[in-house]
Amino acid sequence: MRTEDVLAAAETGLWRWDHATGLVTLDATAAGLFGLPERYTTIGEATVRARVHVEDYIELYRVATLSAAENRIGESRLRVIAADGTDARTVRARVRAHGDGDDFAMSGTLMEVPPSTAVAAPLGRDWRLSREAFLLDAGRALAEARTTGEVLRVAAGLALPGFSPDGLIVFGVEAGELTVVGHHGYAITATPQRRRAARGFAPTLDSPYPAAEAIRSGRAVYVSGPAEYEQRFPEAWPYVKEFGRCAWAYLPLIVGGRTIGAWMASFPEPVSFSPDERSVLTTVARMLAQALARTHVFETERELSADLQHTMAPAANPEIPGAQLIARYVPTGGGLQIGGDWYDVIPLPSDRVALVIGDVQGHDVRAAAIMAQLRIALRAYAAEGHRPDTVLSRASRFLSGMPLSGDDRFATCLYLEADPRTGTLDVARAGHPDPAVRLGDGTPVQRPTVGGPPLGVVPDWSYPTTRITLQRDETLLMFTDGLLETGGHTLDTGWARLAGILRGEPADDLEKLADRLIEGVHGPPSHSHTGPLTDRREDDIALLLFSLQHPQDPERRLAVTVDQAAPGRIAEARHQFAELLHDWADPDQADGAVLMLSEMLTNVLVHTDTDALLTVEITGRPPGRRLRVEVADGSDDLPRRREPGEMASSGRGLLLMENLADAWGVDPRGDGKATWFELHERSSQPG
Repeated sequence: MRTEDVLAAAETGLWRWDHATGLVTLDATAAGLFGLPERYTTIGEATVRARVHVEDYIELYRVATLSAAENRIGESRLRVIAADGTDARTVRARVRAHGDGDDFAMSGTLMEVPPSTAVAAPLGRDWRLSREAFLLDAGRALAEARTTGEVLRVAAGLALPGFSPDGLIVFGVEAGELTVVGHHGYAITATPQRRRAARGFAPTLDSPYPAAEAIRSGRAVYVSGPAEYEQRFPEAWPYVKEFGRCAWAYLPLIVGGRTIGAWMASFPEPVSFSPDERSVLTTVARMLAQALARTHVFETERELSADLQHTMAPAANPEIPGAQLIARYVPTGGGLQIGGDWYDVIPLPSDRVALVIGDVQGHDVRAAAIMAQLRIALRAYAAEGHRPDTVLSRASRFLSGMPLSGDDRFATCLYLEADPRTGTLDVARAGHPDPAVRLGDGTPVQRPTVGGPPLGVVPDWSYPTTRITLQRDETLLMFTDGLLETGGHTLDTGWARLAGILRGEPADDLEKLADRLIEGVHGPPSHSHTGPLTDRREDDIALLLFSLQHPQDPERRLAVTVDQAAPGRIAEARHQFAELLHDWADPDQADGAVLMLSEMLTNVLVHTDTDALLTVEITGRPPGRRLRVEVADGSDDLPRRREPGEMASSGRGLLLMENLADAWGVDPRGDGKATWFELHERSSQPG
């Protein structure tokens, strides 16, 4: 014998209620117990709630949440209400629920039992108690709603026994037009009949439409049946009748004396709208207006916060030749709790790049504004060619000189200048957590660097620079303190948690590694790894992962200083350079390189009063090597292109580089400039 047959013989029904989706599934026996046609069906929870005494529904909700929390079977009695408002029967529900909060689902059995004298009174005799219980339940649910969509979902599920709307629309007002903020129980796709009816009817604020009248007058409009609707609002009726409703209530949504819209509740049957029913609808409309106003402010603040952070953040994963950079930013504050965390990637001359990460004190709009200005200042100082220590010193003076109306702020910052060709990292730090490196074998280590106070604390502080070398199989981590301290952690326990994640993840995919770090700190796994502090405070998180893709170790390198007082060293430098190119595939190309070098060195000694620093690098394997020559000096005067005459003895240096070099340029430095050119080795051409 089947289980279904045994249950049917015992007049026991099966049901499942998914509160997250608002759907209730009933077998034939359970449907009959609720006064529905005896067949397997899935209906909305509002239909079931309309057939259950409101006090019993609230008790069932309490039992279900307790069952989910304690993982045990719960039991409750439900009074099923007939169409005339009296108790049709009493049903015992045995359920087991699972889930969290309002997203629980429960399933179990239903069986009719003898009514209890304590709960057998007809609904009409305790209408006032039922109404108060209903309104308490509605107020609780609307107060917990966090978004406009949740408010509409809660409103759609509100139902009193024998008085349950099956459709609702919330209207707003925008530039004199009625707009639909949200709806429930109405098909989105319009039928041809609805489209034809809509062509002659535009629901504006001045139109003869009940919602518009409720907004204009600030008073509710009740329509008890189709005939009354057609008589009172003939222009709107051809459009409204296509939806098949039989009664309507249009109530203004008023907050602080201002009408922000209207709420329409429609019913499948004619409704008389007694004083008690109107009182309930008016009270619900007030609560609904408050909830919509609250969620609108919250969503506006959240959208503003997201827009500000999006505007002030650079590209997520900018392209860096010879390296890979992965960035993450996670704002954890709510509303306008905008943090001052930021990161930036600044291209520098000679394929170098500056990586910046920092945190302005505070979580408000002022912190975000200071952060934006500080980012611009750091970019400007870096573009001028200053070294990391000078960039931070000038940024500290900039921040300390900002007019903050007595609200002094400081900022921590980690500024790093990277050369992807050699793997060298020059680091300057202002009160920020040290960078970390994941070694090739997966071991995470912190890289202690010499630092100084946060920016803006001591205006004239000289920040030292620490040089680190990053190998090809290593990954550099730069982060704000939110990555360490989120979840009640100290810097030490936060690093221990971070190190555990780094050890357990492969580093060949930096995207996955970054996601795993954020999830382990801010996602669900973080709840099982709380820190020693009782305060599980959340903080914004900024994270940069940097690794070298295919670094090429220089096969040959030459560094020579030509003193201003010893011009004869130009010939010596030219000779050493020619020896470095002894096996260059194209002799003509090598001769051109020597000629360009001679012009660059001579230009420094003739047109400046500083020494010349020559740096030469040859990378790669023949016959596809790359030659890079750089001559730096301490003068800020940039070379100018001239058109020398036939008899001129100077002015040909830039013309030579334009014609002979594959690439060349002049890069400003904080203490001067650097003139450079590059050649890519090519095979010797037959004469």
